[in-house]
Amino acid sequence: MSSVTIRGVKKRYGAMPILHGIDLEIRDQEFVVLVGPSGCGKSTLLRMIAGLETVSSGDILIGERVINDVPPKSRDIAMVFQNYALYPHMSVYENMSFSLRLRRQAKEIIDRKVREAAEILNLTKFLDRSPRQLSGGQRQRVAMGRALVRDAEVFLFDEPLSNLDAKLRVVMRTEIKALHQRLKTTSVYVTHDQIEAMTMADRIVVMNAGRIEQIGTPLELYDTPANLFVADFIGSPSMNVIRGVLGAEAGRAFVELPDGARLFVPAMASGKPGQKVVFGARPEHCALAQGDAGVAVQVEVVEPTGANIQVYTKLAGAPFCAIFTERHDFRPGQTIRLDFPANKIHLFDAETGARL
Repeated sequence: MSSVTIRGVKKRYGAMPILHGIDLEIRDQEFVVLVGPSGCGKSTLLRMIAGLETVSSGDILIGERVINDVPPKSRDIAMVFQNYALYPHMSVYENMSFSLRLRRQAKEIIDRKVREAAEILNLTKFLDRSPRQLSGGQRQRVAMGRALVRDAEVFLFDEPLSNLDAKLRVVMRTEIKALHQRLKTTSVYVTHDQIEAMTMADRIVVMNAGRIEQIGTPLELYDTPANLFVADFIGSPSMNVIRGVLGAEAGRAFVELPDGARLFVPAMASGKPGQKVVFGARPEHCALAQGDAGVAVQVEVVEPTGANIQVYTKLAGAPFCAIFTERHDFRPGQTIRLDFPANKIHLFDAETGARL
């Protein structure tokens, strides 16, 4: 059983609190991604699981064993770092087998494990090369192979793709996901890139300022963000948000914007008339309105990407992005009207940021 349990974990550097009581259950064979902006505490939490940082209070368990005071080498974890941390004077084979040789395992066992890992990672023909003869993606695969040969209970990834170019990151995140699906090893992955989190995770843990904002599957976080922070952080481009006041007329609820425009919403949920709220709509959920329906916006920038067209506008003086899969010949300065499907609208309390 290789679940990871984090109970009330806090971290302080002197009088400075970094983590404010983290509770998290990572299930056996699960791939969990910790995501959040720089300084949110995600790497600190990962390093605490690895034993590279001490726990100020609370407990961390792997399976049923509390590991707070267990040295890193005895935790049965394997870690892949942001920098590849390869020995430049060793071959790929020697790099991958290094930890096994330190443990004085039999040569035939070492050779079998290294070659099995190399086969999985498509590194067999590079085993005799030195790291300087490899590309960035190949070096990262070697770092993964060095972790793979250890047969650890838990894999830890600390932003392993951040040093790669954009195209290679796409390839490598697919390879890591395929590797997890094949091996089913419990994995904890840290990144600041929400696209990596969305495409790789079984569940995502969104962190902010040393606290967990929300835990859920990628689509749960995307479709029902718990608060404004998650709504803004998850999604690219991020969710459009417009501040206004909640109102009702003739049985219909609406959000009145500062310029007097009204955005109709399906219901006021837990809100009440006169309450200050934030209206949210994802760019791909915007639709062109017919006739005088919807709300008028002025086109500022048009970005065709091939697969879609991203249109940046202003609504009530605030930036507002719409994405269309159909081809439209929009021009800067043009006025268009947008409408929003009722089941795709989000409402948040303006003061607390909580979802209504």
